[in-house]
Amino acid sequence: MQKNNKLLVTVLLLIAVLLGVSMLQQKGFTMRDLLNDILAGFIVFGFFLLIVALIRKFAPTNPNMPNGSVQAQMEEVDKDFIIDAQKSDVTFDDVAGINEVKEELVEIVDFLQNPEKYKKFGIKMPKGVLLVGPPGVGKTLIAKAVAGEAGVPFFYQSGAGFVQMFVGIGAKRVKNLFAKAKQNAPAIIFIDEIDAIGKARGALRNDEREATLNQLLTEMDGFEKSEGVIVIAATNKVDLLDDALLRAGRFDRRVYVELPGLEDREEILKIYLKDKPFNGDVKEIAKMTVGFSGAALASLVNEASIYALNHNKNEITIDDFLAVKDKVLAGKKKILSYTEQEKKILSFYQAAKAVTANWLEVDFEKMSLVKDDFKEIDRELVSKSEIEAKIQVYLSGLVCIEDIFNEKYSNASSDIKKAKELATKMITEYGMGDKIVSNEMEVATLLEKSYKRAQILYVSQKEVILKVQQKLLEKEVVTKAEVKEIFSEIL
Repeated sequence: MQKNNKLLVTVLLLIAVLLGVSMLQQKGFTMRDLLNDILAGFIVFGFFLLIVALIRKFAPTNPNMPNGSVQAQMEEVDKDFIIDAQKSDVTFDDVAGINEVKEELVEIVDFLQNPEKYKKFGIKMPKGVLLVGPPGVGKTLIAKAVAGEAGVPFFYQSGAGFVQMFVGIGAKRVKNLFAKAKQNAPAIIFIDEIDAIGKARGALRNDEREATLNQLLTEMDGFEKSEGVIVIAATNKVDLLDDALLRAGRFDRRVYVELPGLEDREEILKIYLKDKPFNGDVKEIAKMTVGFSGAALASLVNEASIYALNHNKNEITIDDFLAVKDKVLAGKKKILSYTEQEKKILSFYQAAKAVTANWLEVDFEKMSLVKDDFKEIDRELVSKSEIEAKIQVYLSGLVCIEDIFNEKYSNASSDIKKAKELATKMITEYGMGDKIVSNEMEVATLLEKSYKRAQILYVSQKEVILKVQQKLLEKEVVTKAEVKEIFSEIL
């Protein structure tokens, strides 16, 4: 059959050449002219092949890329992606300052240890847990602690490790990772910096990242049986993640890991100082490290130890911490740290927000020197008065600072931005202004009205704010229950 095909092609080609020669002769071309043209064509073609050969020989090559086909290059790139199960020896006792996070994750540990107990009640194991928080707060350590407590294999991968120049490698790596985890189930897969592959899909298309994300969604979605495998992922940019990744059935739980408060920092410092010759009050160090993450505290302890050793000391003291506090760096930026005056300003600012929120029934769990904890409204129907109350809360800290210090500070920028965004949505999207078709003037008017209302409320609640401020300055955090208790004592 193959020989017949070749013969047919040869005959057709010969007929085509004879027809071509016949047509050229009819137009006045001689056979000699035709041969000259063919020879010239061969010379040009040969010259072109010579140039290509020279370019290939002398052009710089990537030493990391093998010569050969794209398939060979893909295999070379992929061989560095190693999937090994780790046994974690970290437990919750080794991770300080995460009591609230522990409560969220204890059930996950029990799921992994006693799956049959939950199966009897028809309860399915959560597919994913998303750890959200700033860099250095210990998200990776927490995932290892969950694996250590449960006594199950732990598979660690960075989100950036899935993204490569060749389309298909990332998806293949995700598939292989889940396949390996299923073989070792029950097991935990930890994906650090998941935003590297999980960013929202949009106009800026990236075929490799989208293919990788789609494979991850498929693995977590139930099309593939992944019973006994829990995915824990970490990010500090949850707002950038694709909605499909965040929906129920994939990452069923979202756990927020915050910067440690005063008591948390004290516990973290005790762990890092446990085997060191330290002489001093740990609480004093905790008080002077507002805004430090767990990683920053570890760095601080290490720098203080080096400083003491270099100065021929037999023990580490508070003076060593004071000497290196400003030297400790996160990258090339100084770690966020506040002076006593800055703490005082922040305590007044946050106390005013806490008291105003309590009075206007804007729900929150706690308020710290560096962060508020307002609960997001997840209802479809939100009233105009609810939005106005939240705008008023965001402006209340500014009102308090202006009264107490007769000055304005830059820490209000974030809350002013939030207030503007809420006011703009309220007027332009929700139609809650004086007119259906509104303009920017209405937004400005709404903000001014809210500011004046915040001033009036501040005057009436100043005594309560001062009491809450004292508690905030002392403990760095105040809960909603504590604010209510202060209210009842004064009113």
